[in-house]
Amino acid sequence: MPASPSISGYGLLAFRDPHGIRPLIFGKRKIGDETEWMVASESVAITALGFEIVRDVQPGEAIFISTSGHLFHRQCSEKVEASPCIFEHVYFARPDSVIDGISVYHARLNQGDILAKRILEQWPDHDIDAVIPVPDSGRIAALQMADALDVPYREGFVKNRYVGRTFIMPGQALREKSVRRKLNAIEHEFSGKNILLVDDSIVRGTTSAQIIEMARDVGAKKVYFASAAPPVRHPNVYGIDMPAITEFIANGKTIDEINTIIGSDRLFYQTLEDLIEATSIGGNPPTRFDTSCFNGEYITGDIDDAYLEKLFNSRNDTAKEESSEDDEIVDMHNDTAD
Repeated sequence: MPASPSISGYGLLAFRDPHGIRPLIFGKRKIGDETEWMVASESVAITALGFEIVRDVQPGEAIFISTSGHLFHRQCSEKVEASPCIFEHVYFARPDSVIDGISVYHARLNQGDILAKRILEQWPDHDIDAVIPVPDSGRIAALQMADALDVPYREGFVKNRYVGRTFIMPGQALREKSVRRKLNAIEHEFSGKNILLVDDSIVRGTTSAQIIEMARDVGAKKVYFASAAPPVRHPNVYGIDMPAITEFIANGKTIDEINTIIGSDRLFYQTLEDLIEATSIGGNPPTRFDTSCFNGEYITGDIDDAYLEKLFNSRNDTAKEESSEDDEIVDMHNDTAD
């Protein structure tokens, strides 16, 4: 995983894992005669602060920036096949980031374009009146889907930016309540129409089901749903705190079963092959991505059932709710002590 610990009195050390799963990039800027360096997980952090991008840190590479402003780099592991996480391009990364030469924005446009073409293959005489994104990460794919389907693109939801990400909240009841607080539907864009909602992915399905219900509540005749990513069926073990496997809506279910549970009139998923094709862009795309949350193939080769069971025990809702209760007890104790 990327890391950049400060070595007191000497400088800054940054390194990337041998497979390049998580992104890491560095840049520089001149202040008078001095050169300043910056290391970040995404290119937008570099450019936003006025630094010039130098390059991505290579898989297995370490860079050291001395207190005098000199940069040193060294390959610290045997070279293996680079396998960056494809979920960065689906959801995690900002759309204006460029990761290992791949524009996240263009990857998401491609995801929407390919998925729309698959929908047209399956359903050439569709009755979709408008494409509406689930804010914010579904927006770019939805834009391209509307264009490819030749139907209007509409903004149908207003987002409350003061509510956090619902898929990582502990407890199903809290997540369901938070979805309603997070989004408000614009009735005019739904009333009497057949709507295709587009999201970047479906994880627990909590948000998807609530949003479909909201669309019906404001008068949508039919509500179709499209995921720009394949079904999420396996836990991420490489630095992303995703839910436990039993909490994925796609765990052990067919697409028709998921469609029934979330309440859509028709459900479309991207295939993994199409997602890889959509993301394999840029001057030198990787020959392989980490796609473990979709197919359960862990590229490091050291993930066994015992590890996954331990991960499940720490990530399931019961464990997270108990952890939250423990934190509240500690806070109450600290308040009393104060």
